[in-house]
Amino acid sequence: MKKLLLGFLAAASMFVAVGSNFVQAAAPDLEINTPAISAIKNSMQARHTQLLPHYNSGAVGLTADGFIAVKDATAVPLKDRGGINSLVSAENADRAKLYKEIAAGNGHPEWEGDVNLTFAGRWIDKAQAGWWYQSGGGWVKK
Repeated sequence: MKKLLLGFLAAASMFVAVGSNFVQAAAPDLEINTPAISAIKNSMQARHTQLLPHYNSGAVGLTADGFIAVKDATAVPLKDRGGINSLVSAENADRAKLYKEIAAGNGHPEWEGDVNLTFAGRWIDKAQAGWWYQSGGGWVKK
């Protein structure tokens, strides 16, 4: 009986050790860089200078799911409203590609949703004072 108990305890401790290694290995590397990720980041960076005034005016805000949205179209002159919609669409397309590429770059395409939600929090944390973001179903000014 004592041997059985010792064998069980040894197996249990191996399971815990393997389990904890699995948990550590299961964390995605969000800083991974591939040529595709670099291209997406460059595209987003180039667009950011165009989006910045719209974040600052409150016309555009960060969504809770890791994307951006037009929050207040009236903050954009009528002649520029079509352009802001195009910018938001392009930014959201790049964000979707970024989340997918980071998950794939980690060898786990099934992590895309988790990467997306992690970035959602990161974008909001890094937002400048005065920018708008979604929280609890509504818009909040940082």
